[in-house]
This record gives sequence, C-alpha cells and structure tokens, in this order.
Amino acid sequence: MESGDITRSSRALVTVIAVAALLIAVYTVVSELSGPEVYGPGDTEIEVSAGDRFTIEVPDDPADGRRWIVAAPRPDPAVLRATGEEAAPAAAGGQPSPGRGSRALDFEAVHPGRTDLRLLRCRRCATGAADEPGARALNFRITVD
Repeated sequence: MESGDITRSSRALVTVIAVAALLIAVYTVVSELSGPEVYGPGDTEIEVSAGDRFTIEVPDDPADGRRWIVAAPRPDPAVLRATGEEAAPAAAGGQPSPGRGSRALDFEAVHPGRTDLRLLRCRRCATGAADEPGARALNFRITVD
C-alpha cells in the first residue's frame, strides 16, 4: 500500500468519525429540546419505557395554601422515582394567574414493572390529609416496559 492510499484511508476514517459524532450531537440536542412526555389528571393509565422521564401536570393555585404531594401508598421505588417539581410556565406577563396555575411533577421510570401513583393536594399534608376539606386526590397506574 502506498502512502497516498494510507492518507486517503485516514481522511475517510476521520470523516466517518466526524459525521457519527455530529449525528450523536444532533440526536442529543433534539432529545433535550423535545423534553419529557407530559400527562394530565385524566391520563390515569400511563405506559412508559424504563429510563424514560415524564411529567404529570396538575392544576394548582398556590394562593389557597395547598400543595401536591406523592401520597401513601407510595409507588414502588424499583419501578418509579420522583425527580422534582416546579410551577408550570407562567401566564402572559410572566406572572401566574390566581386560580389558573399548574404544577409539574417529574418522574423517572426506573425498571420494568407496574405501580400505582397517588397524588394528593392538601394543606397540612399529615396523617388523614385526604379527609381535610378541599383535599383532592388523583390516582395513576404506571406501567414500565
């Protein structure tokens, strides 16, 4: 093999590696921009794959003093893990609208299985919180493939 052939082969290899790296970078950016799947209170049966992250967005009005919690019985930690929460994007003008806000609760599907997730909106959020006036519960069945 001549040195010219080696140089052409090296260039071709470098080009292939560069294209592969670019494709991986584009895939990563697109994945980050698309964000996790978002479900609402009516999505009581949720199916995701192991490793997926998803969000459940629930109506919220922080002015009434209540908050959303993951309630007992807690989901199986081998199947589902809570990863955080935040107020959903604010209304026009950058300020949340009283009575019309929402809260985004984030989760990660850990391993294949099935578990139940119960969210409770309560003020004291102590034992018996589901019975306090104005409390609201949402139940979800999470299946991880």
